[in-house]
Amino acid sequence: MVYIQSWQEFQDAAEALYQKSPNKVRYCVKWRSCEGKLVLKITDDITCLKFKTYSSLYLNRFEALNLSLMEKMQNRRVVELAVQETTSRDVPSTGGVPSATPISSAVTAGGVKKKKKKKPMTAAT
Repeated sequence: MVYIQSWQEFQDAAEALYQKSPNKVRYCVKWRSCEGKLVLKITDDITCLKFKTYSSLYLNRFEALNLSLMEKMQNRRVVELAVQETTSRDVPSTGGVPSATPISSAVTAGGVKKKKKKKPMTAAT
């Protein structure tokens, strides 16, 4: 396996590989914080593409690639997902796929109550 040196070449090849065989492609991300190394690997058992970097400049590009692959895997656009999530929170779901519950409301809906502070008692004289 040879690492691809150019990010643009890796991104184009990764998206093309996914388009060619979406049911067989696997995508792996490895991060080693002690070395500051990011390794991306995408394979369909025949072709293997790898990209390695030590630079933090590639994090935005990495995020864009993840969003692009997620769009293709879900067969949706990111904008459509954002609109659907906001409408599903406002209107109850009528069936099918359950709507996503935000983490913050799930935690507060658990019935956890705050303890009230007791007022110090004063001695009556």
